[in-house]
Amino acid sequence: MKALRYLAIVLAVAGLAEAQQAQTPRKRLLVIAQTKGFQHDSISHAMATLERLGKENGWDTYLRTDTQLITKKKLGGNAKNLDYFNAIAFFTTGDLDLDDSQKADLLAFVRDEGKGFIGMHTAGDTLTGWPEYGEMVGGYFDLHPWNTFMAPVIVEDQTHPITKHFPKSFTIRDEIYQYKNWSREKVRVLMSLDASKLDLNNKNVRRTDKDFAVAWIKPYGKGRVFATTLGHVEEVYDRADIQKMFVEAIKWAMGVTPAGDMSPRPKAVSD
Repeated sequence: MKALRYLAIVLAVAGLAEAQQAQTPRKRLLVIAQTKGFQHDSISHAMATLERLGKENGWDTYLRTDTQLITKKKLGGNAKNLDYFNAIAFFTTGDLDLDDSQKADLLAFVRDEGKGFIGMHTAGDTLTGWPEYGEMVGGYFDLHPWNTFMAPVIVEDQTHPITKHFPKSFTIRDEIYQYKNWSREKVRVLMSLDASKLDLNNKNVRRTDKDFAVAWIKPYGKGRVFATTLGHVEEVYDRADIQKMFVEAIKWAMGVTPAGDMSPRPKAVSD
């Protein structure tokens, strides 16, 4: 009898756990990879990586190379609109196919509804004639002075979930963007380039403050924004530390993990 009672308790607990899991819908990420400018070979692999990471870490990923779903309007044919998603990721270039209504809906999705935005590598080279978008992301692309090189990265915030798994510094073969209309007074820098190890005499260096961010977070109204210039090289998405960064960034943007401290901080001083 005791064994039967024990079995009944086990089955009841298992049933309760399944019921609770069924009542908690999985988060949903919309990935937009429309290219209206430079064609990046790494986009397909990046999208596939995010889709796999979602399956492994508790969210569903919708991959699109068009902008149809960036709207609050009801769509036919089983198409989902922004109401269906918890965060949106951009690996995009150029002037996307967005009308004024869609632009307003995108901003409202993050700013007013408290959803998340993840800017991947080229997000800052997108919609450069739309100041409100640049304000949300944090700035705009302004060349990549060193092209693809062994980038010396400083991890400025080793307490945030997105970057706490990294060492204090590391190198990565990638193409790091220089940003304009960007200031660390408006974002919390998580990682940046070690300026003491850069060729600052490069003719394409335009930032006189020698401040080249690699990843940052910022609030946008009620929402959360994560942006990184990493990801030009396909092999970057095979690195376990970068995959971990994206997992934690997406969870953070979706509100799965606490917002933490998003306040700006002074530039880190390299050793």
